[in-house]
Amino acid sequence: MSILAADALVVENVCLHYGAAQALRGVSLQAPVGQVTAVMGRNGVGKTSLMRAITGREKVSAGRISLAGRDLTHLPPHARARAGVASCPQGREIFPLLTVRENLETGFAGLPRAERHVPPEVDELFPILGEMAQRRGGDLSGGQQQQLAIGRALVTRPKLLVLDEPTEGIQPSVIKDIGRAIRYLRDQGRMAIVLVEQYVDFALELADRIIVLDRGTVVMQGEAAAMDHDALRRAIAV
Repeated sequence: MSILAADALVVENVCLHYGAAQALRGVSLQAPVGQVTAVMGRNGVGKTSLMRAITGREKVSAGRISLAGRDLTHLPPHARARAGVASCPQGREIFPLLTVRENLETGFAGLPRAERHVPPEVDELFPILGEMAQRRGGDLSGGQQQQLAIGRALVTRPKLLVLDEPTEGIQPSVIKDIGRAIRYLRDQGRMAIVLVEQYVDFALELADRIIVLDRGTVVMQGEAAAMDHDALRRAIAV
């Protein structure tokens, strides 16, 4: 295991099955604190299955997952959240009948009483959330809901932030806002960020490390700056 493991998310030889179908085949990766690790690949190759394995929404059939040295492999999602794992799943999954503020406050559940407040950086990164604090979540646009989902994750003070397709169906101006937020969070050096993304330019702009999946297996992996971008585009082309 490399020197990155002390403060990193470490996924070791993880396999995941849905019944007889195998979605992940011996996947390994490390996502260090203070870096963006992008997971890329075509549709249906196992990216979301990997995110669900990391967050505990699916049980792995083999392998190990740890964060900052703590074994998470068999912990349920709520225990992983308490251990510092925060997720913005594909589809955002905000509460449509709760207000924006109430959605953010759902992140308080696993926090000590003294920390049950929305961090100032949430309003700084996404001012629209403050402006729409009393609007119902279901009344927001897709891009605004994505910002709300990220803001809710940040309320939990995560050690690991998992973002599954944050640009999907989002207008370009909001994609830029989300990119700025991810870059800010990376540069603060307080969390590891795992980003599932098919928008190549967005991923390359942000990622420090890139992992490419194909049929549930890692087929490319390395530092983003050293990776052959043409080969990467070919590997994820539909």
